[in-house]
Amino acid sequence: MAITDIAEFAHLTDADIDELGRELDRIRRDVEDSRGARDARYIHNVIRLQRALEFGGRLILLGSRYRPTWLAGTAMLGVAKIIENMELGHNIVHGQWDWMNDPEIHSTTWEWDQTGPSAQWKRAHNYSHHTYTNVVGMDEDVEFGIIRITRDVPWRPVNLVQPLANVVLALAFEWGIALHDWHITREAEALRGEEHRREVDREFARKATRQVVKDFVIFPALTGPAWRTTLTANLAANVIRNVWAHAVIFCGHFPDGAEKFTIEEQKRETKPQWYLRQMLGSANISGGRVTDFMTGNLSFQIEHHLFPDLPSNRLREVSVRVQELCDKYDLPYTTGPFARQYLQSLRTVLKLSLPDRYLRATADDAPETSSERKFRGDLARVGRVDPVTGRRVGLRSALRRLRGL
Repeated sequence: MAITDIAEFAHLTDADIDELGRELDRIRRDVEDSRGARDARYIHNVIRLQRALEFGGRLILLGSRYRPTWLAGTAMLGVAKIIENMELGHNIVHGQWDWMNDPEIHSTTWEWDQTGPSAQWKRAHNYSHHTYTNVVGMDEDVEFGIIRITRDVPWRPVNLVQPLANVVLALAFEWGIALHDWHITREAEALRGEEHRREVDREFARKATRQVVKDFVIFPALTGPAWRTTLTANLAANVIRNVWAHAVIFCGHFPDGAEKFTIEEQKRETKPQWYLRQMLGSANISGGRVTDFMTGNLSFQIEHHLFPDLPSNRLREVSVRVQELCDKYDLPYTTGPFARQYLQSLRTVLKLSLPDRYLRATADDAPETSSERKFRGDLARVGRVDPVTGRRVGLRSALRRLRGL
């Protein structure tokens, strides 16, 4: 079952959690106080790179009837769309660059290159997901439609097809996200009246129509006789972006070690406990700077969830300090290679398509979601300090002991 007592699960006292919160607040202040020309230069360079790749790709696609130019143009356009989606759109709309007061690079003005409106994504993602991260029954990102990724969500017969549904979701991820955000925003605005709900529908229809016309009518038409091959190139570039974004998101939220939580725990949590929930509910991707850049620095998902509005280019340095805190409080820092994180996520999708009676591990000790119950008994030593080493014995040590490491 999901975690119902974060302090017990983390093997921390309330005083420990409060101090952890103060130390994380200091990290935030240090980054905010040091933002400046270097960061502004970074984001402007990313915008120039992305636009150069997109322009170059579309220019090459004028000759898309020839296979080499089709491949080159599609690759450049696919990479441009990934950068725009991950390092620009996602992070700008999070408000990471609002401190610059640049009207072009601001969360209130940026409209990204995908089907769903930025405003609807902000409502569903920035608020709902980042406030209630992995809280079952509150964070709708815990379920992408019919995809079940924790046993806390009851099994339904429709879950049998979730392996296939996950493939479809990956290929059309921009549409999955757009419809997901539209549904959340629509339900929220319906409470304010029918006209508000209809405006959400109109906003979605306008953006989706513009996106489809741009990618599959205007740009193919501009290439004249090559319009058919340009259309397929645009479709392929979108699929490249969609599959990559799907993989990155799943790696950050659903591998082993990214825990889930109950509504009861969230209702009474303090800001330091919110910090701790983000640390326990997220997972990183280990890799080099190219991986970091192509994921929009969501390879530092833990740090992004702790500080969603800090500039993405600063998360690498933040991660060093967060890992030091994990060492100090003996907390796990969930990270791993891209392939391992993604394969663990896919294993969970495949496994939880089956009814619980076919699963081996208990609901409190499953790889994809555990709970504090597995530590009750001899292992429940909250805040204990090893008398020999003087080091804290906490959650990370308890997990290693359970695994026999």
